[in-house]
Amino acid sequence: MPPGEHGRELRAEVPQGSIVGWQAGSGPWVLVLHGGPGLSDYTQSLAAELQDGFSVLRYQQRGLAPSVTSGPFDIERHVADAVAVLDAAGAERAYAVGHSWGGHLAMHLAVAHPDRLLGLVVVDPLGAIPDGGAADMAQNLASRMSPAQLARAAELQEKEAAGKATEEDALQALANVWPGYFAKPEQAPPMPPMGLSTDCHAGTFSSIQRHFERKTLEHGLPSLRMPAVLVLGAGSPIPNGYGISTAALIPGGRHRVEPDCGHLPWLERPGSVRAALDSICC
Repeated sequence: MPPGEHGRELRAEVPQGSIVGWQAGSGPWVLVLHGGPGLSDYTQSLAAELQDGFSVLRYQQRGLAPSVTSGPFDIERHVADAVAVLDAAGAERAYAVGHSWGGHLAMHLAVAHPDRLLGLVVVDPLGAIPDGGAADMAQNLASRMSPAQLARAAELQEKEAAGKATEEDALQALANVWPGYFAKPEQAPPMPPMGLSTDCHAGTFSSIQRHFERKTLEHGLPSLRMPAVLVLGAGSPIPNGYGISTAALIPGGRHRVEPDCGHLPWLERPGSVRAALDSICC
């Protein structure tokens, strides 16, 4: 990418190496957390929606370059990485805007370090109550596939079951389901260039499951004292009920269901995430 297209680069030193991020705009701090886990950062367009009037931080989560590629890949390390990014930027407190897995991470960050956050905007997340909607999401994505896509998915699943799947196969599987993330799959934009760490994906989901078993978010979210809003796509493959029940755990938590939107509402309804952020910002 041309120099400066990402914004000003920053590096947060962590025990295993560095977390690399970017800052753009000016004003109150906003920390953007991308989904995955194990995916490359795809939130540049979301950050651009927010940076007029805010100092927006985003970063590549561990698992993929230019950030450290080694683990541990667990909730605790991901939360510590987010705090390290805030520290590196000199952001004592920030609003957190997280998408999908990044929204789930934002809630863990809020529970573990409520003193570092001004508020939460959680965008079509993996919910707080087991299994967060993951199984329903997989079923709904499959139901939105064409016969050819279903056949390709079966081939890739067969390779995975045989232990022969590569990270390239995992990316092909993501590209295969990509249109199903949108309310109108036939109008889905092309999938942006992506990298994928299968180790990060698998390790982080194991940690997510352990925290579901401990009910970390179920017990922790009711203690929050910060404004929070969940932005849900009416046509998302994650049923809205998971987000609505998650919002209800947070005192004063609200939810907004965006019509004609799927899993990435800022792409299908530009301004929707910014409006949610403005609604909780003083």
